[in-house]
Amino acid sequence: MISDEILPISSNTGRPLDGLLVVDFSQFLAGPYCALRLADLGARVIKIERPNGGDLCRQLYISNLELDGDSTLFHSINRNKQSFSADLKEPAELERVKKLIAKADVFIQNFRPGIIERIGLGYEAVKGLNPRIVYATVSGYGNEGPWRDKPGQDLLVQSLSGVAWLSGNGDQGPVPMGLSVADMFTGMHLAQGILACLVRRGITGQGGLVEASLLESMLDLQFEVLTTHLNDGRQLPRRSQVNNANAYLGAPYGIYQTLDGYMALAMGSVPRLGELLGCAELLEFTDSKRWFSERDAIKAILADHMATRPTDHWLSILEPADVWCADVLTWPRLLEHEGFKVLNMTQTVRRANGAELVTTRCPIRIDGTILTSPTAAPKIGEHNRSISQEFGL
Repeated sequence: MISDEILPISSNTGRPLDGLLVVDFSQFLAGPYCALRLADLGARVIKIERPNGGDLCRQLYISNLELDGDSTLFHSINRNKQSFSADLKEPAELERVKKLIAKADVFIQNFRPGIIERIGLGYEAVKGLNPRIVYATVSGYGNEGPWRDKPGQDLLVQSLSGVAWLSGNGDQGPVPMGLSVADMFTGMHLAQGILACLVRRGITGQGGLVEASLLESMLDLQFEVLTTHLNDGRQLPRRSQVNNANAYLGAPYGIYQTLDGYMALAMGSVPRLGELLGCAELLEFTDSKRWFSERDAIKAILADHMATRPTDHWLSILEPADVWCADVLTWPRLLEHEGFKVLNMTQTVRRANGAELVTTRCPIRIDGTILTSPTAAPKIGEHNRSISQEFGL
């Protein structure tokens, strides 16, 4: 049996991407999230930044909270990286960066279409410097079409992708997700493409171009429901008017208020729930087709009934009966629960000056090892001298 072992990424743990060099020109979230995951898996990531200001995400606040001059958002997504500052408009500095690229394995960028080519670091130019490189690029909407030059921002992409019509109740307008899901999923997809090209390179010696866009990632995220729409006569999704959790699933699927909190109910038999919960009104819905056609009526009955008892009361009945259900936790309750604590999902990272931050760790385990890193996000240009000396820049 493999035991869970917690080792820092800086130790010699034989991580899958040990020895891999990534030069990351991206900023904000999608590209840096991809680079973060590569770093977690052992790659060395050198973040190329402007000397003045650096990555714009350094000043992108989600709660007006900062640490050591940078936003906590920047810290959380750029831990365990090095920073090399360079003004790419200056020929001498651009040449130094090109020398670094020539020795790299992966190149990541998310400039707006056309800009990286004007700088002189488009795919063909970089391929000329380093034929084995895996060149990865993030865009908002791809490199063609009428949206090509629109800002690739998460809320805008969610809105254009149709996903905002899946959340919230039926009497509400569009409701975006409460996370930057377009950025996060695009970063994941980009990392998958990079890893696939690295495997191919290991077999054939050939590098490659990896492209991912926020819009395509949001469309892929909706593969189940969008496929349904494409094959059901193009019917629009119909959100439940009562406790909607999925526009395409029948009752009882949703989150219900109890006497002292909230409780989630997933798929299950409506009359069986009626028996277990002592709700006679639900017993008549024996035809599973009615769980869809009369979804709102069923959920309204259930909502009224669930509000009469505390969450723990309902859980004590439903969980032993193997009904799919769960408490709805707040963050404070989650963080104190043994189910969270046993995962060791947080770590403390520190800068050289002692500034430290508690953040999440990589969610992937390799050979039973939990991947952590004590290294915090870098200051702008913090590693210029050491990188220049190491690579002869």
